[in-house]
Amino acid sequence: MSFDLILGGGLALVLLVYLLMALFAPERF
Repeated sequence: MSFDLILGGGLALVLLVYLLMALFAPERF
C-alpha cells in the first residue's frame, strides 16, 4: 500500500466519523 492511499483512507475515515457525530450529537456543534 502506498502512503497516499493510507493518508486518503485516513482522511475519509475521519470525515465519516465526524459526520456521524454531527448526526447523532448535533448539540455539540
